[in-house]
Amino acid sequence: MRKEYDFSKARKAGDVPHLARLQTEAKGKTRITIMLDNDVLEDFRQRADKEGLGYQTLINQTLRARLNTRPLDEETMRRVIREEMSAAE
Repeated sequence: MRKEYDFSKARKAGDVPHLARLQTEAKGKTRITIMLDNDVLEDFRQRADKEGLGYQTLINQTLRARLNTRPLDEETMRRVIREEMSAAE
């Protein structure tokens, strides 16, 4: 590995056809760096492998599903318990 590289003739990704295509296909997504616990990451990798998906896709799907759910608040919990108790009588 060289100590220094010459990037004076380097091109932007958008100017390289196959990289430009990849950027276009990835529209609506952002590359980030995130720290996850090793066991969490391994679990996602195993689940994704079983489902035939990439683990990043599975993490994205899981986060999206969580965004679309409401947390269970006290009022909703009380209503459900009342309904269940009435149904059991």
